[in-house]
Amino acid sequence: MSSHRLCIAPMMDRTDRHFRYLVRSLAPHARLYTEMLTARALLNGDFERLLEFAPAEHPVALQLGGSEPDELAAAARLGMAAGYDEINLNVGCPSDRVQAGCFGAALMLDPKRVADCVTAMREAVSVPVTVKTRLGVDHHDSYEFFRGFVDAVVGAGCTTLIVHARKAWLSGLSPKENREIPPLDFARVYRLKAELPALTVVVNGGLTNAQRSVAALAHVDGVMLGRAAYREPWLIAELDRRLFGGARPITRADVLGRFVEHIEAELVRGTPLRTMTRHALGLFAGLPGGRRWRRELGALPDGAAGLERLRRVVATDTAAASDREADTGTMSTGPVELALSYS
Repeated sequence: MSSHRLCIAPMMDRTDRHFRYLVRSLAPHARLYTEMLTARALLNGDFERLLEFAPAEHPVALQLGGSEPDELAAAARLGMAAGYDEINLNVGCPSDRVQAGCFGAALMLDPKRVADCVTAMREAVSVPVTVKTRLGVDHHDSYEFFRGFVDAVVGAGCTTLIVHARKAWLSGLSPKENREIPPLDFARVYRLKAELPALTVVVNGGLTNAQRSVAALAHVDGVMLGRAAYREPWLIAELDRRLFGGARPITRADVLGRFVEHIEAELVRGTPLRTMTRHALGLFAGLPGGRRWRRELGALPDGAAGLERLRRVVATDTAAASDREADTGTMSTGPVELALSYS
């Protein structure tokens, strides 16, 4: 079974260490990804703070942005030293800020540079170096263009490719529109896997429910979920159960109990409460009371007072949710005996 069978996409301002902590309780087997960190930011900034993560997050990958092989190699070494299981190169982000730095999706137009970056990173670290990309950019959107890019990356030694199954427009669309407007083309991703069976291929984009995700796994090695999983985190728990099974039931009370413990420890360190609770807004999506849950979380004061109020809200909402889950048989399952603490 592929180690990338279920992945949670790197999302700017979303997949920080607090969200990843929450996700690990929901999905013990999923591979987690950091937000994209630029190689230059790591080399010139507080890399220890930027790279911090909980041991229980494993397997967890560091996503890097950049276009200079030497900088990416140095940043990859920092990531490996910090304990990350994988270093991923972003060749898919179409934002103006990323383009200004000549990396992200714009790099698809320079496959040799991407290959040089992959080679430098692979020589610098012993953990896998992977690439996340699009199907094409602007009018460079033929399958032949895509395959040529992939051949260059594979030739540099990349053995795992994550493909957002849309092309990117480098101008004219916002990052949000680039995630929604260019049409999905799963068939091209499936064709790539059929032509290169030794390559681990993970498909990303438009995977909004468990059924579609499971269906995609008939053609590729893994699926990567992004915004849908963030808006409705319980989807991750459902997929983990369906793909990997589990030893005992997991409930929202289980997940939130662990998350509250994390929040309590982080408040002592000075982390603002809403920096963490915002990631749990969708945990009751689709259930009666979900809107009230979001409203209660949004109204929490900071600090110890907010934590105590959160405990009361959690106790009330999880008890009601557990009753509904028991009545409808909607509990997800999965082993969650994890040491969720920082070293």
